[in-house]
Amino acid sequence: MTAAKRPARDTRVWQRMLSGRRLDLLDPSPLDIEIADIAHGLARVARWNGQTSGAHIFSVAQHTLLVEAVMREQTPRVDTRLRLAALLHDAPEYVIGDMISPFKAVLGGDYKAVEKRLLSAIHIRFGLPAVLAPEITQQIKDADRGAAYLEATHLAGFAEAEAKRLFGRDPGLSAAMQTDYLTPWTAAKAEKRFLERFAALCM
Repeated sequence: MTAAKRPARDTRVWQRMLSGRRLDLLDPSPLDIEIADIAHGLARVARWNGQTSGAHIFSVAQHTLLVEAVMREQTPRVDTRLRLAALLHDAPEYVIGDMISPFKAVLGGDYKAVEKRLLSAIHIRFGLPAVLAPEITQQIKDADRGAAYLEATHLAGFAEAEAKRLFGRDPGLSAAMQTDYLTPWTAAKAEKRFLERFAALCM
């Protein structure tokens, strides 16, 4: 994987957040990361490029909550720090947006390098290892694929056979959980629920 190269000195590579923090995309400091900025941003980023049914976008914030819920169902006794890592697995998207997987494949190494650097800084900020152990990463990926299956079949117009081929099997959430997590929320509700879950996992 190639490392992301820093542009010319007069090129701005930072974003100012509503908290007042200024986050350098190529050299992010954990000290410039605030959970309120993450929640606010993720609640306003659309999954599936916005190609979902419902009165509101299906946000990345809501997706991360669904992933954490799938993980709870799959491994009920999993450590809360792992659940926190699952909740934060797409947190870099509060800065770089949600690129669909086919476009990530086109962009290649530089995009992935920036994403990884941001995620490491986010992990450090909230007391997680900069780089997760491979088995933990795999557990999160499995829950992420389960969530993607549910989103694809309930919101994004995929047939079950196609979703199974692309994302694997239905994770088997209860009907009540599916109704809650797969009904697109307002941005305000997604932000609030994300912050509440973050606080619960950090107790």
